[in-house]
Amino acid sequence: MTYRVCFVCTGNICRSPMAKAVFHARLTEAGLDGLVEADSAGTDGWHEGEGADPRTVDVLEANGYAVDHTARRFDASWFARLDLVIALDAGHLSGLRRLAPTARDAAKVRLLRSYDPAADDLDVPDPYYGGADGFEECLEMVEAASTGLLAAVREQVEGRAA
Repeated sequence: MTYRVCFVCTGNICRSPMAKAVFHARLTEAGLDGLVEADSAGTDGWHEGEGADPRTVDVLEANGYAVDHTARRFDASWFARLDLVIALDAGHLSGLRRLAPTARDAAKVRLLRSYDPAADDLDVPDPYYGGADGFEECLEMVEAASTGLLAAVREQVEGRAA
């Protein structure tokens, strides 16, 4: 049974597609890409149907990550098929938990940076209104948290197999 993770930010063009690309690369490196599926969405539908922000694409490609993305809005019905919903900041966390149909679904929502023991602030700031340096900083935060997230997901996947 596939373990499903969905990364969620606001418009699904900057942070969440970046997190999905990084995590997908980590899954592939760990040999888990056949057991775990990574996806992304936004809390709002402003950019539905669009690709990732060009600055997101630039920073990902410059750092060796593949990008294949079409923006879409998160739907509450998805909770039924998802194992983990990863919010990129506290606003997304609270909004997604309110959207969750059940308490069990709300418990599936976690902050990405909660998986980074060195993080002093659990929000990944939205780089949209800034320059390229904000996208680089965002990538650094996503990469740092992805290591801990991968370990947590691996534990869940191995627990299912046992």
